[in-house]
Formats: sequence, structure tokens, C-alpha cells
Amino acid sequence: MSALKQVVGIDVAKDELVASFGKLMEDLSTEIKDYKVFSNSEKGFESLLKWVYSKKTLNIEVIFVMEATGVYHERFAHFLYAKEEKTVIVLPNKISNFIRTLDIKTITDKSCSIAITQFGLSRKLELWQPANLVYKELQQLSREKNQVIQERVRCMNQLHAEKTQALPNSRTIKRLTERISLLKKQEKEINEDMLAQVKKSPEATRGVNLLSSIPGIGKSTAIAVLAETNGFELIRNKKQLVSYAGLDIREKQSGTSIKGKPRISKKGNKNIRKTLHFPAMTAVKMNKNHQDLFQRITEKTGIKMKGLVAVQRKLLELMYILFKNKTFYQIDFEESRVKIKDVHPTQANSRSLL
Repeated sequence: MSALKQVVGIDVAKDELVASFGKLMEDLSTEIKDYKVFSNSEKGFESLLKWVYSKKTLNIEVIFVMEATGVYHERFAHFLYAKEEKTVIVLPNKISNFIRTLDIKTITDKSCSIAITQFGLSRKLELWQPANLVYKELQQLSREKNQVIQERVRCMNQLHAEKTQALPNSRTIKRLTERISLLKKQEKEINEDMLAQVKKSPEATRGVNLLSSIPGIGKSTAIAVLAETNGFELIRNKKQLVSYAGLDIREKQSGTSIKGKPRISKKGNKNIRKTLHFPAMTAVKMNKNHQDLFQRITEKTGIKMKGLVAVQRKLLELMYILFKNKTFYQIDFEESRVKIKDVHPTQANSRSLL
């Protein structure tokens, strides 16, 4: 019986790659042929590739499937891409959900790699492409900026606490003040570096201009969203984007005994959620449509944060639509849409952006 598909499932750790080699046979059964551990280094990459070549059936493509494990998977993914090997990177929550369906009682590196292999054999997956170099650089700068801001806020809180003590330490106050000044300087430098990177790319420049036309969205926010989504390269629709950001709603109900509260999953890119928090607050003040959405959700649930999350989700969807349609935000679009709908309802529906 010949094979239809060959997959190498890789469980990536900081220091090692745990690989399993499997095949999908003609009768649609799956077979795990072998398992081996390699170092997460250039030497280990070469050894893993030789091992796969010794196991694979000729004339049938091999697909390498791995989890997105922090930054530890990136070097190997770029190595495979340079070797023109087919590579798929899957979000960890998808693998976790798949493992539950296999009823695996003991979770080990080996069982995880086997599960990843079976996942790859049973699904048609989209191949991974490296991020645009400009967006990759912007992503690193944006995340560095967030770290600097967090540290600056922490230092400011420490400074406030020190100054309000009965017996404040003058030398501590001096050091904290100097540290805050340094962090402000670094934040300014990062902003300048980000703008310089954007100017290198006409696509990024156009994208930042489109996204920042939305009330409440500044250039830093636009840059961060484009960087974290690689210019929406692999995003196919709004639902996928919302799920990628972890802003999708999860609710568990079963009969009359189980009725969980609707919550956002938070199983996605936390940097996007963090980036959209303050812009959502600004948008509520500056944009009537977002203000109405915020008030409606808040009145319904009694929780302001749920209203803000709804605005975050709407802002993210709007940024995606404007970028894909290459359209600037129209502040009177909602009013014009209502007028068009009264005269030409079918045409109005076809033009809906929100």
C-alpha cells in the first residue's frame, strides 16, 4: 500500500526538536514510522533533514508541521524555507484542542510530536511564508516599545510611592527620576526608528496612512497592528482576524445546568489586544458610532470593559477592511449608508464596510 502524504511533526523546545515522521496511506489510515530528538541548532537542523530524507518515500512531498512556540521555532522555520521545504506553523491552541480528541492521558514531548504529525496528516494546512522584513523589524521595535513603556510606568509608580512616604530617600528618588528620563528618551528613539522603517516601504507607508485615518488610531497603533499581522498577509476574513487577536467570543452552554458567561478567548496575539486598549478609549470619545456601540454593550451587560472590548474588535475589523480595500476612513459613512439604503437597499448592502 502506497502513501498519499508524508508529514514530520515537530514539538519545539528551547534546546531541542522532538520530531515524528508519519504517513497517510491509501486507505486513509495514518502510520507513525519513526521518532527522534535533535538539538535546536544549525547542526540539529541539518541532522533532522538528513533523517527525514532517509525515511521519506520518493516523489511524495514532505510537509513539516510545528507549533508556534514563542521565538524558538523561528530559526528552524527560516532554515526549512531556505531549503525550499514545505512548512506549516500552527497556533498552540489548535494542537491542544486536537490532542483532546485523541484521548491522550499522558502528555510528553513524544506524544505531542506524534499528535502534531497526526494533525498534519488529517488536515489541509496553509503553508508558512516568512514575514515581510519591514514588518518583522517593526514588530520587534513595537514590542520593545511596549516593554519600555511598562518599565517607565512601573518606575513612575515607584517614584510616587517613594515621594509619599514619611521619610523618602532622596538618592532613590534621584535614581528613579534618571531612569524615567532614560526610558522616555529610549521611547522617543524607538518611535523615530519605527517611522524610519515605515518610510522604507511604500506598502507600509500607505497602510499606516489608511489605518491612522480612523479616529482614535495613531500611527504607533497602526504600525503595531500591521507589524503583528504582517500586513494582514495571511488573514482571509474578519472572523479569522478577530480570532487571531484573541478577541473572539467563547460561550459554553449545555442543557439547563451549564450556562457559562460569554468571554473573549484571549487565545491569540496579546500584543494586538494590548495595543488597542487605549485607542478604543479614545475612539469612544471621538467617534459617535463607537460611542453608541460602547454605550449599548455597557447598558446591556453593566460592564464597561465589555463595551471597550467590543470597540477594540470593531476597530480591528475596520482597520482590516480599510487596508484591504485601500480606502480612507469616511467619518460620515454611516449617515450616507442610511440614505443610500432608503433609495437603493441592495446597493447599500453591497457597499457595507462595517
